[in-house]
Amino acid sequence: MADKRDYYEVLGVSKGAGEDEIKKAYRQKAKQYHPDLHPDDPSAEAKFKEVNEAYEVLSDPDKKAKYDQFGHAGVDPNFGAGAGGGNPFGGFDVDLGDIFGSFFGGGSPFGGSSRRSDPNAPRRGEDLRTRLTLSFEDAAKGCKRKVEVNKVHTCSDCHGSGCASGSSPKQCPDCHGRGYVTVQQRTPFGSIQTQKSCPKCSGTGKIIENPCPKCRGKGRISQKTTVEVNVPAGIDDRQTFVVYGAGNSGVNGGPDGNLEVVVLVRPHPYFTRDGFTLLLDKHISFTQASLGDKLRIPTLEGDVFFDIPAGTQSGTQFSLRGKGIPVVNSKSKGDMVVTVIVDTPKNLTQKQKELLLQLEKELGVERGAAPKSKKKFF
Repeated sequence: MADKRDYYEVLGVSKGAGEDEIKKAYRQKAKQYHPDLHPDDPSAEAKFKEVNEAYEVLSDPDKKAKYDQFGHAGVDPNFGAGAGGGNPFGGFDVDLGDIFGSFFGGGSPFGGSSRRSDPNAPRRGEDLRTRLTLSFEDAAKGCKRKVEVNKVHTCSDCHGSGCASGSSPKQCPDCHGRGYVTVQQRTPFGSIQTQKSCPKCSGTGKIIENPCPKCRGKGRISQKTTVEVNVPAGIDDRQTFVVYGAGNSGVNGGPDGNLEVVVLVRPHPYFTRDGFTLLLDKHISFTQASLGDKLRIPTLEGDVFFDIPAGTQSGTQFSLRGKGIPVVNSKSKGDMVVTVIVDTPKNLTQKQKELLLQLEKELGVERGAAPKSKKKFF
């Protein structure tokens, strides 16, 4: 982990970059390294993960402040662990309440109790995170999908106790079930009492003499698990939804963690979106624009017909109300905006050129001269 690149360098922005600049840089980098757009580049996925990790930190004001002050160690507690960790007290798990209590005879000056929490109290399971790649239509309409995650379950043989059948854990004789022991240190300021995790029971307060053969005394076991998830309609690329209770199993009867699913949306051949507005460029011919026509317009719900008036100019936009992207967790929908693009004919035959010249003459257009009025061509 010590060779992690600087997050600002990953996104290609300066340290003083604002929220909009960071977001813009992220979109560019994510598109540049999107695995679905670079199937033949094995390094694209790793770079894409690196870009997402950098954006996750720099887009969060609290995480960004910690990163600016402490670097990777401020947002990743495991960073630098291989180099001896960041504990300034020489490996002891120091309780500040005990330290200040030894000087002033009271509790922690930061408020609250100086006691440690019960190592055998119920603890919530860890959250999990996975990615799910969807088509444009599936993300817009919503769907059900199955994802595979490495999930930690409560051991089915020992039911979380860690003990083999017919046995039970014993109280640790060194810490008497507390999970920690008190250590005295001599310093220039006198003798200071600190606390560290009990080495005999590894902080659990229990000794398992006959461990469960399936989980080897841990009480939990990791295995690949298939989870069915309901993707909400209208979710966009790189957005996240949460499946509550689908994370790792809790400890000592605690609740299960959650599963966070990051959605990656494949580009569509002709649809794009701006928020919940569905965008489409519709190419039409010179004659269709001149005379008007009934156009067949594709939507997410099938084709619809739409009349364009005669004399429609290239770049004209038409709005189809309620034909856009569903608003997440709502019954409402955005609109669809169709931009008309008039295609100029190419490779004309001699007869077609003569017909156009005749039309030009009928319209009073003088070739090679500036227009005599501001009247539009149509």
